[in-house]
Amino acid sequence: MAGAANAVLASPVEMFKVRMQGQYGAATDKRLRDVAREMWTQWGFRNGIMRGYWITVAREIPAYAGFYTAFEFTKREFAKTYGTQLPVWALLASGSTGGIAYWLACYPLDVVKSRIQLRPIPPTGTPVQYIAHELKAIVAESGLPGLFRGLSPSLLRSIPSAASTFAAFELTREYLAEVTGV
Repeated sequence: MAGAANAVLASPVEMFKVRMQGQYGAATDKRLRDVAREMWTQWGFRNGIMRGYWITVAREIPAYAGFYTAFEFTKREFAKTYGTQLPVWALLASGSTGGIAYWLACYPLDVVKSRIQLRPIPPTGTPVQYIAHELKAIVAESGLPGLFRGLSPSLLRSIPSAASTFAAFELTREYLAEVTGV
């Protein structure tokens, strides 16, 4: 559920990001305001601003399942040795594991999402049809490795990002529990 709810905001933000990244550094490159206006005026809300919503939902569900499951599993494994007050390094390692699991669980869907959002025109058909079509197109062009293009930088970014996020959350939660008794 959290992944589906997150997609409402993540989908348009990522669509703008992907479209801006798809520019080639020319003097005609568009700013965020221009990209958003163009998508709105040419395609409207559903096919412009929210392009890629359903593939974002499809991506977020396994991504967040992997994220939280790997974090909690790793944290519990550390707790068997170190008790419930885990050292900071164990929280950082658990968070890193969650971040890695996030991308491993969803990366092919993320590649499909980016391609759908980068298309010059909206996809046609049902979400299942256009997602399947894009998956097949990627595999036809690049084989299975095409579904994992760019995975390494995503994994490298996720390690410090998820490590710091989860460690900060856990330490803040522990501190508030001590201070408030809740």
